[in-house]
Formats: sequence, structure tokens, C-alpha cells
Amino acid sequence: MHRTQPPGTRRATRVSLIAALVASASLAACMGAPAGGYGPAPLTPTSRFSLQVESGLDRIALNVHEDGLSQTQNAALAALVGRYVAAGAPVIRVEAPGGEDPVSNGFAWATKAALEALGAPGQVQVISYAAPDPRAPVLVGFETLRAAVPQCGTHWDNLSRTANNATSSNFGCAVTANLAAQIANPRDIVQPRAITPTESSRRSVVFDHYRKGEPTAATRETLVAEGRVSQAVN
Repeated sequence: MHRTQPPGTRRATRVSLIAALVASASLAACMGAPAGGYGPAPLTPTSRFSLQVESGLDRIALNVHEDGLSQTQNAALAALVGRYVAAGAPVIRVEAPGGEDPVSNGFAWATKAALEALGAPGQVQVISYAAPDPRAPVLVGFETLRAAVPQCGTHWDNLSRTANNATSSNFGCAVTANLAAQIANPRDIVQPRAITPTESSRRSVVFDHYRKGEPTAATRETLVAEGRVSQAVN
């Protein structure tokens, strides 16, 4: 015999079910995302963050003068060459306005000669660009690189949810940010520097001493024992 529940009992059952669903949803919300976050996991724990570079441009504009470069323009070129050498850029470009204006073309080549006279290493290129006026400024510059510093700690997942044994979503960010802030030449991130030539003369001296059975270390002067070091601090 089928028995129906009283209306009050059915209402209480619905309320209990809704409360259970709300409690379950609240618990899931409190748990948050896993420690490693959602999405594809990194190949290795240390590959979540890696050093990156951002490209830029260091460029100045020179007004075209019929009588050549002014003193102020030469000073600006000298400062640009200093930054170019410090940045280690491979190419510095002189961009002349497109057209057949002989003054602009001559000014661009005079700028190239001034850069070479200032000791700009590498390659100095002269190219043209689409300008609205044949007497538009001559642009001189080079591409720069800047280490990208990641912003760490802007979002945190639940660090207690480590059932999958994954690292946290911020793992390695601080180390990468510190390295990016300390690297003097960001081009070292892109590729390693060329190996400098070995000191062959010193190596020959060391090998010669080794073959003769003599000490190979350099002689250490006992300056303190001989009294040749002054006492700077009393």
C-alpha cells in the first residue's frame, strides 16, 4: 500500500536538501582551486616561470641641415653611441626620409660617418623610410632588449590542495623575478656570450714549469711580512 508523506514532511525534506546543496557549494568554494591552479601543468616544476625579454627601441630624430650636423646633434649622437655600446646591440640604423632630396640623403650618409668616427662598433646601416616630406628628420637608433620581470603573488590558489602532488601556481616566480632584475645585459637571456680567447702565453709558462717539475702556481709576494703595506686604519 503506497503511503504519501504529509505536506509538512515533504516541505521539510526539500528545505533539508537545499541546505545540503548550499553547504556543499560553500565548502567547494572555500576549498578553492588546487595548489597548482587549473589548466595544463608545466613540463617540470621549474619550467612554470622562465626568463623572458621584451624588445624596445632607442632612437633619436635629427633635423636635416644643409650645412651638416650641428654641435647639438653631434652630442646627441655621441650619447646614443654610448648607450648602443652598453646595450651590445648588433646593428645601429640611420633611417633617411624616402625621396630624391640630395640634402637629406647627404645628411644621412654624414650621420653614418659621424657614428663610425664616434667608435660605433658593429654594423651601421643606412635605410629609407616612408616620410610625408623629403626633408623629414633623419632617424637614428637601435633595438633594445629588457628583461621581463613577472608580477608574483597577484593570485593564490589553495596551497593545502596538494593531492596531485603539484607545485603551487607561483612556484619559481620570485626566483625568476630576482634574476630578471639583476641581469646586466638582457641579451644574455637570448643567447650566451662568445667565449673569449684563452691566455695561451700564460698557459705555455705553466706547462713549461710542469714539465720541469717546478711549482706551477704564481709567486705570492709577502708584502705584509716585508712591511710594504701601510697601516691605513689606526
